[in-house]
Amino acid sequence: MIHTPQSRRRFLRAAGVSLALPWLESLAPVSRAGNPVTARRRMVAILYPLSFHPPQFFPEQTGRDYTPTRYLKWLEAYRKDYTIFSGLSHPRVAQSHAESENVFLTGCPVEGRIGGAAAIRNTVSLDQFAAAHIGSATRFPTLNVGNLSFLPSGGRVPGMTKPSEFFAKLFYSGNAEQQKAQKRRLQNDQSILDLVSDQARDMKRGLPARDATKLDEYFTSVREAETRLSTILEWEDKPKPKPDVPAPADVSQKEKPFEFLRVMYDLLVLALRHDSSRLITVHAGFMGTQPLFNGTTIDYHNLSHHGRLPENLEKLSQLEDESMKTFAHLMKSLTETQEEGEPLLNRTMVFLGSNLGNSNTHETTNLPVLLAGGGFKHGQHLAFSRENNTPLCNLYVSMLQRLGIETASFGSSKSTLTGLEFATA
Repeated sequence: MIHTPQSRRRFLRAAGVSLALPWLESLAPVSRAGNPVTARRRMVAILYPLSFHPPQFFPEQTGRDYTPTRYLKWLEAYRKDYTIFSGLSHPRVAQSHAESENVFLTGCPVEGRIGGAAAIRNTVSLDQFAAAHIGSATRFPTLNVGNLSFLPSGGRVPGMTKPSEFFAKLFYSGNAEQQKAQKRRLQNDQSILDLVSDQARDMKRGLPARDATKLDEYFTSVREAETRLSTILEWEDKPKPKPDVPAPADVSQKEKPFEFLRVMYDLLVLALRHDSSRLITVHAGFMGTQPLFNGTTIDYHNLSHHGRLPENLEKLSQLEDESMKTFAHLMKSLTETQEEGEPLLNRTMVFLGSNLGNSNTHETTNLPVLLAGGGFKHGQHLAFSRENNTPLCNLYVSMLQRLGIETASFGSSKSTLTGLEFATA
């Protein structure tokens, strides 16, 4: 039988109803020439804040013929689908947990110090920069698990902390009355923003330069909020997809961090499959977790400060094995999920890394970094100088360009990453 492609719009009109359809290959959009429209490109960014023990993560050999380390053996089935990087970091970043985590996706340099911590005014994170260009294509410009995302003003984007919250965001809209109330709230918020923006412009006249600068920062925040509200309002009248899996039970991130991550990764794949968002960040927040693994009485954070003691290193490695096994679960799910006859992983960049190169000493150079999928030529260990690191933001520019965003710079970078090539146009 000869298949004639149909448009989703025609299908919905013929059905006489409003439905949020799943992705159907027979309803895939086509260009006027009859060829499929360019594949959707997606990005997932994951931070493991307690790093990975370097000898167990980085291969000794470079190129494509490297011998996998202890941690990479968990990903051996996907060796051709990812690239491991060494010699990357953000320049001028404080050697502390919080500050280095905050700038992991921004590349914002340190501007000074207050005591032992870095005093910074953060900048836009990778996902929010991308959302300004492609975020309006989906219901949620970005989805954020934990706190890893920052607006152009430097303000933090609140993230989800429970699987039930993630699931509800994807699939639940409330009843008709609740939906109307939500829309009224959004419209009222937008009206208030318009009002205070007008008042602020009037206030700016005659202000000294320093105050005028502060007010400009306020304008920027208002514009960001207006843009986000406008996007949300546009999607309010469009139904959310129907879940085809049961709602997950909440798992304690503190007590069972790997089970928590596994559930969140499953929800992440659901979000991508339903095209709810194409930009997702995950902060795998292990600070303060208590997985008493194999009889150890030392928590994850303190084990990461192992002092090179063999007994601590082995217990730490067992925990980091679990991190990689959980990541392998995500890789498996993205590989097995198909879109238009190819694995979803092929269209999804999955970026995994840490803000610390060595958690034992809080070093912020030589960061453990891995990029999977997304249409790059993978299967290699791409090594850069460990003494004079290449900006991690070079990789970010390559990722942005793979999303179809025409930019030559981001953060501390003004170029793409040498040696990382697109697999297809």
